[in-house]
Amino acid sequence: MTDLTVSADLLRPTAAAPSVPNRDKIQETAKAFEATFISQMLKPMFDGLSTDGLFGGGQAEATWRSFMLDEMAKTTVASGGIGLSGPVMSEMLKMQEGRR
Repeated sequence: MTDLTVSADLLRPTAAAPSVPNRDKIQETAKAFEATFISQMLKPMFDGLSTDGLFGGGQAEATWRSFMLDEMAKTTVASGGIGLSGPVMSEMLKMQEGRR
């Protein structure tokens, strides 16, 4: 699981362009942000579904649904996402470079 707060120290202004490891970390954080956003957008779609019935998962399905949504979101991001991580990464890089 990626912690979205990890790269907060990477956002301090610096004179030089970000190093490759920092850029990779920023990209990872931007993708984690997009996955979290997608997961939160998917959540209301599943709130009204009943887990009872012949093929329902019962209480276990309701309990583990948030994990399923997180994995669906991560898979969506890995497949190209919805285009949110690119602009987020650009803004993070601008903040790191100290310009607006």
